[in-house]
Amino acid sequence: MSGWLLIIFLLLLGGLISTLGDLLGSKIGKARFSILKLRPRKTAVLVTILTGSLISASSLSLMILVNRQLRVGLFKLGDLQKKLQESRQVLLPLQQEREKLENRIKGKEIELKQLERNLIALRSGNVVIRSGQSLFIAEIDSTNLDEIRSQIDNIIISANRYTHEIVKPKDKKIRNLLLLRKNHIQELQKTISLGGSWVINIKSVRNVLSGENFVYAFPEIIENKIIVRKGEVITKINFQKKDLAKKGFGDKINFLLSSSLAEMKRRGSLTNEIKLRSDSVKQIRDTLNKNNKTDFELEAVSMRSSKTAQSVVVELNINYLNS
Repeated sequence: MSGWLLIIFLLLLGGLISTLGDLLGSKIGKARFSILKLRPRKTAVLVTILTGSLISASSLSLMILVNRQLRVGLFKLGDLQKKLQESRQVLLPLQQEREKLENRIKGKEIELKQLERNLIALRSGNVVIRSGQSLFIAEIDSTNLDEIRSQIDNIIISANRYTHEIVKPKDKKIRNLLLLRKNHIQELQKTISLGGSWVINIKSVRNVLSGENFVYAFPEIIENKIIVRKGEVITKINFQKKDLAKKGFGDKINFLLSSSLAEMKRRGSLTNEIKLRSDSVKQIRDTLNKNNKTDFELEAVSMRSSKTAQSVVVELNINYLNS
């Protein structure tokens, strides 16, 4: 039953019952009828009250009969409120988790937009510093806290100068572009003060475009240890005399140097290239041209002991594999 029909029906029912009650009260009053030994006038009042109560009862009964929501509200309201409270308690952590997920999604969207900008910049050639790129590498081995702070400050200044030259090459006035977190610097000081020899590697946190005003960086600290010793064979490769052709021989040398660099990186070296003794290739080629043997083994031998942050210099050595 619709709301308007229910209202009209209740009005008609109330009017009918009240009319009947009024007629009944009038007749009881005229007949001087008495109920429960009450005076006729009071009996008429009682009948009127009972009639009003009947109107209310019939209206409420009808509404309860035809309206399910009212029935639920009257008889199950307490249970519903209890269930609602329990649902809210269950919903609260879900809402908090949803907020966390939404924040993560927003963060990922920001990262995605940054990646898109970086991709566009990469295609247009505007990225001057890549994520994870070393900006400055320096050795430090002091145990005096004041000296440590002074050396770290100088390292950061040098890293900032290098960064400025790359990001803003046309701006002659050196500005503070490099941003490092204070707690990272404090951790550096604490670690270095414990003693030993260390290497600080200032690395870019993300890709940097030409002309940017800020470069976020992270200071990596690494133990400064000996990576390779003088006279040590780093890598070796087999080849035949037919490989002495210009292209084949050059490819073999490049492969040997690349393998040596990969081995140094595996040991913890921060160097980005293997330096080859200037006359080493010519000397090897001349030696091989004078020899009739066909199978050789070419070795990359370190010419000096090198630590974590030091460059690695090698010379080539030949071993004959057949007689």
